[in-house]
Amino acid sequence: MAERKWHLPVIVGLALVLATGPLVLSSYWIGLLTQIVVLAILAMSLDILLGYTGLPSLGHAGFFGVAAYGVAVLSTTYRADFWTSVLTALLVGIALSAALGLIVSHVRDVYFLMITLALGMVLWGVSYRWIPVTGGDNGISGIPSLEAHAGLPLAGPAVFYYVTLAVFLACAALMRVLVRSPFGLTLRGIRENEARMKSLGFNTWLHCYLSYVIAGAFASVSGVLWAYYNGFVSPTYLDLTASSELFLMVTLGGPATLVGPLVGAGAIVLLKNVMSAYTARWLLILGIVYIVAILAAPQGIWNLGRPKAG
Repeated sequence: MAERKWHLPVIVGLALVLATGPLVLSSYWIGLLTQIVVLAILAMSLDILLGYTGLPSLGHAGFFGVAAYGVAVLSTTYRADFWTSVLTALLVGIALSAALGLIVSHVRDVYFLMITLALGMVLWGVSYRWIPVTGGDNGISGIPSLEAHAGLPLAGPAVFYYVTLAVFLACAALMRVLVRSPFGLTLRGIRENEARMKSLGFNTWLHCYLSYVIAGAFASVSGVLWAYYNGFVSPTYLDLTASSELFLMVTLGGPATLVGPLVGAGAIVLLKNVMSAYTARWLLILGIVYIVAILAAPQGIWNLGRPKAG
C-alpha cells in the first residue's frame, strides 16, 4: 500500500536504535530507552483492547501496578526468590484481570470506559490505604536489582536493558501472532460491528472477556519489569494519570497497529523526561503536541496517510 512506503525504513531505524543504542549512549539515555521498551509493552497490551477490540479502558494501569506491587512485596517483605516473585506477580495480575473481566465484559462504549475508570480508582485506593502491605503513600523501596535477584553474571543498565528488550520482543511476537490469528480477526469484527458478529454465531462476550484477560497478562509483564527497573513501587502506578498517559500513548501512536504504541510510548517518555528538564510547563507542550498530532493524523502517527475506515 502506498501509504505504508515510509513504514519499513522507520521500522529499520527503530530496530537499529533499540539494538545498538546502549552500546553508544550514556546510562541516562539507556534508562530512557528502557522506560520506552517497558511502557511499550504496556501500551501494546492496551492496544489489544482499545485498537483491536474497541474497548476503551481507563483502568488498565491497575494490572501494571498490581504486578509491580507483587514483585515488591514478595522480594522485600517475604524475601522470595526471583522466579517465585515474578511468577506469583504475573499470576496475581492475570487472576485480577480474569475477575474484573467478568464485570466489565458485559458493557460497551462509554459504560466500559466509566466502569474501568471506577475499578482502576478502587485499585488505587486499596494501594493507598492498605498501608501494612503496600506502604501507602510511601510505597515500597529496596526491591533488588533484576540482575542480582535472578543471579545473572553481569549487571548494569545495559544488561537490564537487553533483558527487557528480549522480553519486549517476545511479547511483541506473541501479540502479533494473536492479532493476526482468527481470534484477532474476530476481535476486529467485534470492534466494527458486534451485532453482525453475534448474528454469525460468534460468542462476542467470551471474545471480549479473553481479550481483557490477555491484555491484563501483558500489562502484568510490564509491571514486573518496571518494579525491577525503578526499585520502588507506589500508588501513583495505579492512578488515573498513569492510565491516561497510557491511553495517550496508544491514541497518539496509532491504535490497531502494535508499532504505534511503541512510537507513542517513545514520544511520551521523551517529552516527559527531556522537556521537563528545560521547562516546568512540559505538560503544556505535551498537550500541544497531542493536539497537533491528532489534527494531522486523527488515527495516530503510525496510521498517517491511511484512509479512514468506513
